Amino acid sequence: MIGSRVAERVPLSALAIAILAVTGSVIAMGGMIRIYDAGESCPDWPTCFGTWGFDVSEEEQESWWEDNPDEIDSRGANHRYTTFEIFTEWFHRLLAGVVLAPMVALLWLATRKQSVDGAVKFASSLGAGLILWQGFLGYLTVRMDNEHWSVALHLVSALAFSLSMIWYLILRWRETGGAPSQIKIVADDKQRKTIAYSSIGALAAVFVGVYVSTTNGANYGCGVAGFTESWPLCQGQILVPVDDIATDSQIIHRVLVAVEGAGLCLATYSFRKHAKSDSKLTRLSQWTSMATFLFILNAILGGLYVISYDPLTNSFYEVLSLIHLLLGSLAFLTLATAWIASGYDQPSQSSAVVGFSS
Repeated sequence: MIGSRVAERVPLSALAIAILAVTGSVIAMGGMIRIYDAGESCPDWPTCFGTWGFDVSEEEQESWWEDNPDEIDSRGANHRYTTFEIFTEWFHRLLAGVVLAPMVALLWLATRKQSVDGAVKFASSLGAGLILWQGFLGYLTVRMDNEHWSVALHLVSALAFSLSMIWYLILRWRETGGAPSQIKIVADDKQRKTIAYSSIGALAAVFVGVYVSTTNGANYGCGVAGFTESWPLCQGQILVPVDDIATDSQIIHRVLVAVEGAGLCLATYSFRKHAKSDSKLTRLSQWTSMATFLFILNAILGGLYVISYDPLTNSFYEVLSLIHLLLGSLAFLTLATAWIASGYDQPSQSSAVVGFSS
């Protein structure tokens, strides 16, 4: 069979890297959808207004709504979407379902043809399972009309899938003896725990950040009075009381970012200090320094977004929000990659599931 021959010849590492690139594009498109508030531009799933295309006129949208009276757009029964807004959601689904999913299926099949390492095979199965779960969450997000928690969970699941592909790459490189020197990270148990906790903190910051961006009015939670009053202060204060978790989620996000940022700075200082006396820790220091730089830069970018408010349009500069999402995700993946890779610090070590068991 042609499929079998392709599976025997496809370069596994290159395919995994390509999958990561497409996944990044899917995440970026998800951010684009939020920028244009087009999350409900395809109210059904997997079709879009009952079609497989994106060029749906206002008249065709109205006809679909009339045929589906139980479906209600959160912006009112008379709201209609532009072709471009529909295209963003349609293309997001195309990338995920028609491009990414078959690539993951091919990786799963090819791994069974080429690899003899049980951990590599497990990693490919984990990725396949997560892509199916991601598809279900996509359906759930549409059915829940883009509820903030469903969108945040959808993104976290995408990051978990990305991490499974990174883990797969590390294992495959070790199996073939081609692991790049950049991922040969030495760390003791205490240092790995620090990286693990930092990864969780970065992920929590991303999760709450998405929750803020998809909750109506939450972006205004610290006011729109400009520099100092709205950021770095919140309504002119360092802290404000949290009366409602949803509407006051911005201050929760800021506290998480402040705690995580301080922890990363301390960890980076400690690792760099130890690396001066033990060169084996240089890679660990470099990875944490990069993650800290990305995280701090992203915190500043978040502040720029808050003070970008334009009273004439009653809106923010949303491109900053998209970059903010991508940088936050990258900071988390950098930390999590360092944690996984540091579980395989000895070249002769067996490729058991160290990264997820220690």
